[in-house]
Amino acid sequence: MGVISGVRIAVLALSTIFSIVVLGLAAHLIWLTIQYDNYYLIFCALGIAAAVLSLVTLPVMLVTDFVRRGAFTSMIVVELVWLFILWVLWVATAGEAVSASNYYFTYGCIYTEDPLVNQACHEFQAVEAFAFLNFIILLLYTVFLLISALVATSRGNGIWLSSVKESTFFPSSNPPVQQHPMGQYDNTLAPQHQAVPQQYTGAPVQPQYTGSTVPSQQPYSGSPANGGRSQAIPV
Repeated sequence: MGVISGVRIAVLALSTIFSIVVLGLAAHLIWLTIQYDNYYLIFCALGIAAAVLSLVTLPVMLVTDFVRRGAFTSMIVVELVWLFILWVLWVATAGEAVSASNYYFTYGCIYTEDPLVNQACHEFQAVEAFAFLNFIILLLYTVFLLISALVATSRGNGIWLSSVKESTFFPSSNPPVQQHPMGQYDNTLAPQHQAVPQQYTGAPVQPQYTGSTVPSQQPYSGSPANGGRSQAIPV
């Protein structure tokens, strides 16, 4: 599992948990305002809508990525579009919560004589905080995933229709070194040196004569044994 896949699991899991918190708080505030004043606040309706959409889709995206490959809910392009819609809803919820909190509780949660109003004040602040948290983590993850997908596409790796778990966002730039098993060799023969034929110039090589001759016979001086006659010894 890659780094981006791990970040994806953490972001979607945290967003699911925060959505459960916001759903409970917003539902309670709607119940309070309808019961006592017969109206509901806009940020509570937005919070319930964003929380329900997050709880219906984010766990499905997580589970589907584990049990099924190639599902359209796991495609990067689908995930980017849907997460963009979710963080827009969450930032709208947070902005409305800030506006309502500043209007109804200008000086903060100081209503100690009325515990119910003071509790509502704290719930306003809690919805605001968790809505901002969901907005921030979904926005950061969406931007990070978009940049990673663009980098992978620029390197020739089209990953828009694949899931985050199956995608390679940053492939290695060094090609793999081909290794040969022991006992196997290439069929490539080493280049052989060819003998360069010598050119014949046409001049015959003749032996050189030094001028000295070797006598075929050597004179032999006679001795008294053969009567003083000289005799040639053949060589």
